[in-house]
Amino acid sequence: MLNVLIVGGSGYSGAELVNYIHRHQFARIKKIFVSKSSINIGKLFSDIYPEYTKIINLSFESIENFVLIKEHIDVVFLATDHHISHTLVPFFMKYNYFVLDLSGAYRVKNTKIYSKYYGFSHLYENILKKSVYGLAEWNYKKIQKAQLIAVPGCYATCIQLALKPLIEMNVLSKSYIPVINAISGVSGAGRNPSINNSFCEVSLAPYNVFKHRHTPEVTEHLGIPVIFIPHLGAFKRGIIATITCKLIKNFKLNEIYNIYDTFYKNKSLIRIYKSGFPSIKAVVKLPFCDIGFTIKDEYLVIVTAEDNLLKGAAAQAIQCFNIRYGFPETESII
Repeated sequence: MLNVLIVGGSGYSGAELVNYIHRHQFARIKKIFVSKSSINIGKLFSDIYPEYTKIINLSFESIENFVLIKEHIDVVFLATDHHISHTLVPFFMKYNYFVLDLSGAYRVKNTKIYSKYYGFSHLYENILKKSVYGLAEWNYKKIQKAQLIAVPGCYATCIQLALKPLIEMNVLSKSYIPVINAISGVSGAGRNPSINNSFCEVSLAPYNVFKHRHTPEVTEHLGIPVIFIPHLGAFKRGIIATITCKLIKNFKLNEIYNIYDTFYKNKSLIRIYKSGFPSIKAVVKLPFCDIGFTIKDEYLVIVTAEDNLLKGAAAQAIQCFNIRYGFPETESII
């Protein structure tokens, strides 16, 4: 039984982590921490998320209390802002804990990206070099040996899962950069209130075009350039992405299906559509990434959907945790 500490358990992704670990057969939550300035210190988890009343009775504590329990922890999940994770990762790694970071602080090896896209200079290049990118279906062997896993971003997860089989099979034309239009629910902006994620203000609009921090993450790990156009939609959770790309020749629909089936037929959290397209409704509150597609001449349109808080965050983190310790990959997830 592994002792787990969760930092940032009051946020949306953190709450999903608390739920998953609470029902995990081989792990137990030792503490859930929030920042020393949080208004949630001393509150019960169920005070913030009443659906867990009489289910999860843990209370939030200040991260300052960590020193009282440091010898009883095996694993740390960080559901924190990238600025905070940047500092906390080396702090926890010096105790030789296994760390899973859900922020972007250790996802990209190129340190210049952090100044340009994240607004801080990365001070821990040696640790950054050791981080393993937690795209679970593709980095299985590295995850098994990792001490630090950088859980991929929500957009980055569904985009890469859709494109990587085609890149591996070398069927994308180099004359056409894949164009990705993706829409996320407002939970992707976090739980702290803001005019930008108020339902009275959100309709459907693009944002951070050519500037979104998941763009360099995707291009580094895919190895190809992409044009990424994110949108914010007036719904709570979920991501749907439409990807347009060009193939090296005319393929039949079943040939493309066979490519995806080759890579994902034994992957429990990937669902490939033989016909039709995924939807937000099909993935909300579920840990799957759904992928569908259609072809006209040499052009392929891929539609992929996931719950941004689950496969795009907490479910993938738990999936990596399970892989790392040799547990069934979907333990506590489904």
